[in-house]
Amino acid sequence: MLTNMVMKRMKFKIFLIDLYISRSMLHHRKSSLALTPEEEPLDINRGPNETKYGLISPTPKHHLKLLLVFAHPDPVCDSLSKAADKLGFEITTSNTNIGALDEYQAKSHDLVIVDTRAKNFDNDLLCRSIRNTKGSQHTVIIAIVRKSAFERDDVTIASLLESGFNRCLIETTNVLVCVNELIVLKHCDLRTMAQHATCQAMYTALDKCRDLVIVTDDSYKFQYMNAACERQLGLRQEDTIGKTLQEQLVYDTVQINTMGSSLLRAREWSGPMTLKRKSTQETIVSNCRAVPFSCAGRMPTHFILVFDTNSIDPSNLSQSRGSIHSIRRGSTDVRSIGSDYLRRTSLAKLNALPLEAPITKIVGLIDQIRENVGSNGQLVQLIDKVEDILKGSELYVSHVKEDFRMKTDEPVVSDLITALLSKAPQPTVTASSRRSSNDSSVFRPSRTGLIKVPAAIRDLLDTALMWEFDIFKLEDLTRKRPLQHLGMNLFNHFDVCGALNCDERTLSNWLTVIEANYHAENSYHNSTHAADVMQATAGFLEKERMKSIMEPLDEATSLIAAAAHDLDHPGKSSAFLTNSNNPLAILYNDVTVLESHHAAMTFKLTLGDERVNIFKNLDRDTYKLARHNVIDMILATEMTKHFEHLAKFVNVFCTRSSVGSEIGDQSEDYAPILTAENTTLVKRMMIKCSDVSNPTRPLRLCVEWARRIAEEYFQQTDDEKARGLPVVMPMFDRQCCSIPKSQIGFVDYIINDMFEAWNAFIDMPELLTYMRQNYIRWKEFDEQNHTTLNDIQKLQATILAPSITSSIKSD
Repeated sequence: MLTNMVMKRMKFKIFLIDLYISRSMLHHRKSSLALTPEEEPLDINRGPNETKYGLISPTPKHHLKLLLVFAHPDPVCDSLSKAADKLGFEITTSNTNIGALDEYQAKSHDLVIVDTRAKNFDNDLLCRSIRNTKGSQHTVIIAIVRKSAFERDDVTIASLLESGFNRCLIETTNVLVCVNELIVLKHCDLRTMAQHATCQAMYTALDKCRDLVIVTDDSYKFQYMNAACERQLGLRQEDTIGKTLQEQLVYDTVQINTMGSSLLRAREWSGPMTLKRKSTQETIVSNCRAVPFSCAGRMPTHFILVFDTNSIDPSNLSQSRGSIHSIRRGSTDVRSIGSDYLRRTSLAKLNALPLEAPITKIVGLIDQIRENVGSNGQLVQLIDKVEDILKGSELYVSHVKEDFRMKTDEPVVSDLITALLSKAPQPTVTASSRRSSNDSSVFRPSRTGLIKVPAAIRDLLDTALMWEFDIFKLEDLTRKRPLQHLGMNLFNHFDVCGALNCDERTLSNWLTVIEANYHAENSYHNSTHAADVMQATAGFLEKERMKSIMEPLDEATSLIAAAAHDLDHPGKSSAFLTNSNNPLAILYNDVTVLESHHAAMTFKLTLGDERVNIFKNLDRDTYKLARHNVIDMILATEMTKHFEHLAKFVNVFCTRSSVGSEIGDQSEDYAPILTAENTTLVKRMMIKCSDVSNPTRPLRLCVEWARRIAEEYFQQTDDEKARGLPVVMPMFDRQCCSIPKSQIGFVDYIINDMFEAWNAFIDMPELLTYMRQNYIRWKEFDEQNHTTLNDIQKLQATILAPSITSSIKSD
């Protein structure tokens, strides 16, 4: 009997040794570059900590931070504190809800233990507040409960878990028991949280990489696809779930069968694969590398497919690099009338724009040089690099050379020069998933109960993202408070609460204060104009091209900038303020007077009261980025730099050599839009187009806006004459000005070229459709001698909806 046991133990030891040797040899084989995937089976059961490229740490490498929340001194708290001290935890204690939340937001603890036995603690509120804090998904929250909670059948445990607690522990004063409980938490819950955090980072990396990554189950049904797939192939994640590769993507099913024969045997596969785009059904040939993966057992449960974008057929690159044609969606209403023709003509016309900066000529000359250098690859690369630099938005921003600090002998001089010449780096924010509307916390009250909206307003706001949205009807229904109602609707749609980590009450307060600081007596520059610009911005943000490049923070700050872009506008131009020695002109040295005031006033009001400070929960770097975005967009609305902004946008996003001179030429291409500088150009152009979108709206809206701006300009001219000041716009005299002629000139010299370029980028043909229809009608009005304000108002009574007419009478 004893001999048999000894023999069995020896055989088991020999088996372990053989297993160790075999695995070591297998690892050695896999490190050899001479072997191909077909020569060896994959160890698909290898855990995440064994993978060659794995960076997942089983436990956090820093000292774990523990927050103990007990209402009063308690033996249980003392025992937990002693146990945590033995295990090397960094301990923080708090005895109030507010104090605990402040401590957590300051230090981001790994583990939070809350005494839920105390009656004077709102445990549910505290837990939900912590859970609403950024990064709390990687924190373990434990509830200390009485022993009776586990002994009798009640809802205490379930209620705590639903509030967001991860686990409940029975009260104990035994230090050894506390030590063991903390050890279990450290090696189970906290390790899992650390792995989840790393997995989230890996998902972010997948979404940011240029290669196409797809994960399917063992029957080739989609489980995951990264952002590059959505852009390149015209697919959406939500549309592919549950569908197979054959249905959505792969052109030839024979390739699937060839790949499957290897994957089902737990072998990697690589080779060319023909893909098809959903929108155009065009084919793309790309090298694919497929890897099997098993979640359980030895048979593969998932397949991971990586498509190399560098191997994609160059003949299709004009479509795959984000051309407008690849993301266009069909339409049967007025917006689609002649859309293909308008799109092609707008691209062709970019070559003939009546503006050309010196940089445009330089880029054109470089293109000619590139054509003449022949096959000299190194020289072509240098020319491409020069052209990329020249197409940047800031050519004269100084940067300190990398080797400057090494060459200088005086550290003080080095620091001084670096500080003087270097532009402050803009902080970056990683892409974050939008927060669920079901998130609840102490900071975020229910959306349904925050503001009671009448049914008529609610029905109108259902159309808030349509280009034909009736802003004047909203002005009438809200008694000239459209910004408050429309703003909250758009903020909720784009989840600005989630992007700024603030509650809806603060957003509502902010909109109320902002709207109150617009001058209602202005006929044009009032809160209705601000709401209109905000609505246009939201409409642009809804476009597929904008969704592909804008982060949640970009969307939030764009809407904020639109709402506040004319804040505290006095109804007079910057030139008027300068000529009249207005305090604002003196304050800003006659330079960008109004726009500087709008931006400064925005932050003065926002930061001046915690109840309206929508940025109060942002960290320092995120706040700096948000502030930069808002200021930059507001300053971009200054019309004196209109042609400069337009020329930069055209030079960067419209590759002039690829724009066909023939109307039928559909060769379309755009420079990459992945850099921060280029995204800034897009946001500047977006708010500029939103600010002067009046001529591209339906006729009844266009005419009313023209009437309002004319009245404001007439009033300025009247004031200038009464005060003996230089008349800035002599033609805007209410006695002789032709409103149709002013609109025709505005379209000819400002609007037409800008919206041609913007439509070519964003693919929104209704802009050009309405602009051209309105242009024709203004020509007709001029020919019929309908020129004065009285003439326009008489026309409005016949061509406009009752909602507009009523707003005219109320002015």
